[in-house]
Amino acid sequence: MLQKAPRRTRERILELSLRLFNEFGEPNITTTVIADEMNISPGNLYYHFRNKDDIVNSIFVQFEAEIERILTVPDSRRSNLEDVWLYLHLMFELIWRYRFFYRDLNDLLSRNRTLELHFKAILAHKIKVARQLCLDLRSERSLEAGDAQIDAMATNMVVVATYWLSYEYVRNPRNYTEQKAMSDALARGCYQVLSMIGPYLRGDTKLLFEKLAHEYLKKIELNEEAT
Repeated sequence: MLQKAPRRTRERILELSLRLFNEFGEPNITTTVIADEMNISPGNLYYHFRNKDDIVNSIFVQFEAEIERILTVPDSRRSNLEDVWLYLHLMFELIWRYRFFYRDLNDLLSRNRTLELHFKAILAHKIKVARQLCLDLRSERSLEAGDAQIDAMATNMVVVATYWLSYEYVRNPRNYTEQKAMSDALARGCYQVLSMIGPYLRGDTKLLFEKLAHEYLKKIELNEEAT
């Protein structure tokens, strides 16, 4: 039991820190605040983590492991539009779960070399996956675009997804943490990213996109009317 206690405390610190960083922004939270919220002494916290960057890096390890699973494209078959839709949903849900990384991205990268290098690699991996999804659609003749257009689409998709929550925060800062508001915001983000490939879709895939887009836009419209 004595050997398990430190691990439980460490996990609780990470869970609490993630919540505080997400809610108030990482720059506004100190190790003293975390220790106070945990009802432990700063010395006890430093037993588990050397400093705040150590906490941030440990949370990033969790985030990186989760995003790597999402970025694994199945190699047993070519991806279709529903795979792209699901990929975007999972990606936006993960971004929301670790949203402080994206909201405070520039500040974090300017002072944390580990995050700078790893986040750069994640962006490159995202672009690679987005490009592969587009290439799979093209190989099935569901998408009509040249290599340069696909490269641009893949990059633009990642750029929009990466900074979408920052856009939503500026758009509606007072309701940023409300689950209902953010659920709609994430749905808008998925649609916005997917709409980049809409003009290039052909045949049944284009019809499916138009159906999915209509359902989403209608849902968002109804939600906005209800608020």
